[in-house]
Amino acid sequence: MPDQNREVRPGPTLGTVLAGDETLTVPAGWVRLKPGDPGLTRRVKKAGPTWTLSEWRNRKLYSLGVYAPLERIEALQAELAVERADPAYAKKQARAKTRRDVEQSAYVEDFRGAIEAFLAFAPVHQAIAARVAQAIANHATPVGSGTVARTKRIPIERRAEAATIAWLRHATTGYDSMHIARLKGERREVRRMLAEQSRKLLSLYRRGVAIAPDACLLQQGLGRRG
Repeated sequence: MPDQNREVRPGPTLGTVLAGDETLTVPAGWVRLKPGDPGLTRRVKKAGPTWTLSEWRNRKLYSLGVYAPLERIEALQAELAVERADPAYAKKQARAKTRRDVEQSAYVEDFRGAIEAFLAFAPVHQAIAARVAQAIANHATPVGSGTVARTKRIPIERRAEAATIAWLRHATTGYDSMHIARLKGERREVRRMLAEQSRKLLSLYRRGVAIAPDACLLQQGLGRRG
């Protein structure tokens, strides 16, 4: 019986996983608990060793569930079902949801303000700044979106800057339709180049340069991604 938690990837054959360069056989009596019930997954992990299965796809890490003893999963499922049938559980969940919704609304507003502070547009362009900031905040802040806005590892000011540059890359450049060579570092270099292009665009609005509506890349970007 395995006695330690592991982070694993799908293996080459049915019933196997990869842990680093090692191929492991899923222990007898273990099954995969698929994603979808975070409460149950937390309990299964807390109750004993598990193998957490995930896979990289298109530069994003996707959870595929956890392997654990079937007996443990079934016992915890039954325990959780009893708790969830209690009216007190529903009330507790409702209170928790209300609290999360309030916290999320406050964060979206804080993040929008951080974006506007980063944009720092001249007064003549404040209207477009507000629209751009709201569009970026709406896109970047949803829970589970996996964007830089959801990380707590860097200050909110840096999150706002990174989210803005990412939005501009997709909304005001041809990045989404670019053919980028599959060479090491090539995509990173393209993004660096486009980031500089975006910063130059922002400087026009910060200086208050007059920009005709039909030449405003931000207006066009809002039309595509607003």
